[in-house]
Amino acid sequence: MSTPAGAAEARLELLREAEARYAMPTYRRAPVEFVGGEAATLRDAEGRSYVDLFSGLSVHNAGNCNPRIVAAIAEQAAAFGGASNLFYSEPAILLGERLVESSLGGRAFLCNSGAEANECAIKLARRRAHARGIDRPEIVVLDHGFHGRTLAALAATSRLAREDLFGPLPPGFVAVPRDDPAALAAAVGESTAAVMLEPIQGEAGVHPIADEMLIVARAACDRSGALLVYDEVQTGMGRTGTLWAYQAGPVTPDVMTSAKALGGGLPVGACVTAPVVGEGLGLGEHGSTFAGGPVCARAALAALDLLSDPATLANVAERGAELEAGLAGPAAVAMGFVLDNKL
Repeated sequence: MSTPAGAAEARLELLREAEARYAMPTYRRAPVEFVGGEAATLRDAEGRSYVDLFSGLSVHNAGNCNPRIVAAIAEQAAAFGGASNLFYSEPAILLGERLVESSLGGRAFLCNSGAEANECAIKLARRRAHARGIDRPEIVVLDHGFHGRTLAALAATSRLAREDLFGPLPPGFVAVPRDDPAALAAAVGESTAAVMLEPIQGEAGVHPIADEMLIVARAACDRSGALLVYDEVQTGMGRTGTLWAYQAGPVTPDVMTSAKALGGGLPVGACVTAPVVGEGLGLGEHGSTFAGGPVCARAALAALDLLSDPATLANVAERGAELEAGLAGPAAVAMGFVLDNKL
């Protein structure tokens, strides 16, 4: 049911005024309020339809209000909302199993977001480095990457690491150009705890990291004993035609983080390891109050069911190749004009 145009505009103005009064101004919003949606279609308060090319900022890989995810959430919410992670919970344990068995084969830590997942990976890498006798471990990252807005994740995001605004930021991060294998190899040494990167950078444009860089990163980590950490918060959950982007690449990481589409629209994140990492973090060394809550875990399990389907992944690969070919033509010329003229 839609709202008359005048009433919708008045409602939007009330929302603007309330936000201006009560919210920290951290977002610049488009002048529209979405009130419903199915699959890749969104509806605003006036009943107009839009094609959702944002996917909720890479969250709704299975579409908005997917019936299987909605049913899983409703069933679990009606049955039991959780009693904290101090007790056993089948949905959380099943989710950890699915994540491990579908990827690196080691252990999983569940959390609520990509930033949390990356903080866990950073913490894990540093703990392992200290166990190896490294007193001041460093993590090598790539320029123009994005790993989150919490302090350590922000320090790993060189483009946004504003010491003048948020300093002192946690030390121990070394940024190298994303297209310079020699610089990457040279940056990894005896004090390196990890190399942390996105296989496809998605914040400052969409930039696949060259296979040569990934191969050099893997070799440098093998040489030094550091961990190779893949941030798959955006690239995971079927977005590239395989469930995890690394599965179509030249190397396998030691640690992988996931979030966004993992929760099927709810806040779920995870840090997953390979067996080489061992148990990862021990008793009392990490935690998260809402992590692995049964409602969110059931949503994530439903999302994994949908997005790991071979037919779905094959369609993603086919449509992705079609889109890439289209963007290499006139659209690429138009985008170059926009960038060159800073439009």
